[in-house]
Amino acid sequence: MRLLTTALFATACLLATAAPAVAAVPAGNAPSCVAVWQNTGTITKTGYARNDCGRRLRLKIKWARGTDGACHTVDPGQTISSKVARGPRTFDGADTC
Repeated sequence: MRLLTTALFATACLLATAAPAVAAVPAGNAPSCVAVWQNTGTITKTGYARNDCGRRLRLKIKWARGTDGACHTVDPGQTISSKVARGPRTFDGADTC
């Protein structure tokens, strides 16, 4: 029984350390029809913004404590991304530009 408990605990620890995609509440001025999320890896983190609006937008990924991502023209259904090193930078959603 103790071996089973140890195995279950180890499995739970491994699952807890996996970094799933994290949805973010947009902090920028992008319309609410823009979906934003981030993935965090071991060395970098990547912010994403998908244009779910019915029109073309100019968007950029917002990062705290550093430079934002580049400005892109994004057609409906398209996704942009911006990758930064892990550390003190936090994902702040998307902004129009």
